[in-house]
Amino acid sequence: MKQTHPVVIIGAGPIGLAAAAHLLERNQEVRVLEAGTGPGAAMQAWGHIRLFSTWRYNIDAAARRLLETPGDGYAGDWEAPRETKLPTGAQMIGDYLRPLAEHPGMAPHISYGHRVLLVTRVQADGRSADKTRSAGRDDALFLVRTATARGIEDIMARAVIDASGTWGNPNPVGRSGIEAIGEAAARASGSITAPLPDPLGSDLGHFAGKRILVLGAGHSAANTLISLGRLRQKHPETTVLWGLRGPANPVKLYGGGAADQLPARGQLGTSLRRFVENGDITILENLAVTSLEQADGLSVNLADGRSLVVDLVVPATGFRPNLAMLSELRLDLEAIVEAPRALGPLIDPEFHSCGTVSAHGERVLAHPEPGFYIVGMKSYGRAPTFLMATGYEQVRSIAAALAGDRAAADNVALQLPETGVCSTDLGGSCDTPVPAEAAAGCGTPETESGSCCDTPEPLALGFATGTRHGHAELVGTREE
Repeated sequence: MKQTHPVVIIGAGPIGLAAAAHLLERNQEVRVLEAGTGPGAAMQAWGHIRLFSTWRYNIDAAARRLLETPGDGYAGDWEAPRETKLPTGAQMIGDYLRPLAEHPGMAPHISYGHRVLLVTRVQADGRSADKTRSAGRDDALFLVRTATARGIEDIMARAVIDASGTWGNPNPVGRSGIEAIGEAAARASGSITAPLPDPLGSDLGHFAGKRILVLGAGHSAANTLISLGRLRQKHPETTVLWGLRGPANPVKLYGGGAADQLPARGQLGTSLRRFVENGDITILENLAVTSLEQADGLSVNLADGRSLVVDLVVPATGFRPNLAMLSELRLDLEAIVEAPRALGPLIDPEFHSCGTVSAHGERVLAHPEPGFYIVGMKSYGRAPTFLMATGYEQVRSIAAALAGDRAAADNVALQLPETGVCSTDLGGSCDTPVPAEAAAGCGTPETESGSCCDTPEPLALGFATGTRHGHAELVGTREE
């Protein structure tokens, strides 16, 4: 009876749809639950941002095969974008995710407007199998409770893959992992903005001429700061402050530069350094925010007694997984970053900031709850710098395991580009030479505008971002 139920996938972002493609290729029954109205719902929030990984790394193999396969009136004439180009979030949706979701082999399996609230287990005869019940648990079904326009709906599944991402669950602005006093009110008033605003586009009027504090030291902060640096050059009355929770360490702030095997990611740090050195961005160190008060502007009060008055705070402080909806499942999470126990030590940002990790699949991602997996950005818990290619290998392995192909599940392989810098050892394995193509020329991937030597627009992480579920919704750009 269990095999008659589908594998439920939470989220129709890049990793969720890739999981569906691999399972469908293996003739497994699949149902994708997406809280938004279309695929890649979270990406729509940062569609103006250009990824720093090219199309080469951003298209899953099984998804590509499906898109190139005719069927049910579909000609199979999808044309893959040029591998050397850097897509924006909007282009990822328009040129890849939407065609994939609309393919006749995929579309019937996706349910939009289904926000997952809770996941638990029940016996096949309907008896309880909550977290405390062990008898017959391995054979129990999953119950996935969703909120829809028609009301609450319970969906039964033989396995569940959580690819919901982390976008809707941002880290707080306050110190020590908790909200600052007054933070909720500041968010409600708009004084705290979205994590990836568009200061040069739709948000121009909201940012020009303002005093802006960007909190964070990762790639989302860099994207926003570069945009604000350009904004200040056009509107010099704008003040851009870059708030760091610790001291200003140039290695961590600017990354590997020319040594980065993703040239666009290296260029991100290089561009940011230029704006700082030109005086368009002012760095403020050791900001531990205790409270926020709305007066004539927003007063940002710090643990050391300092106080800053700004108009806007951009919270580029990262995200964390929403685990509340999984409270009735038996999870085995590493205590520090809240990733699967075997994966956690490999990605702990205190010791590892290279943006790469050994290839891993179903065995590393498995939990004591048989048939349940967290994948994609959410599988990294609170750790940053997740690349989509990692997630594609994760779900390929899991799909093989669910289809009974243990050999394929265990045969994991992945090559990821290094960042050119480690947080703990500049002479370590991540301190790589300049790629050959960079030595011969500029080494910068193509943007939509032309040659490799064109300066790209602001660049984002080439990682997956999930979709809207649990508290609010998907993504994931991640910061330290």
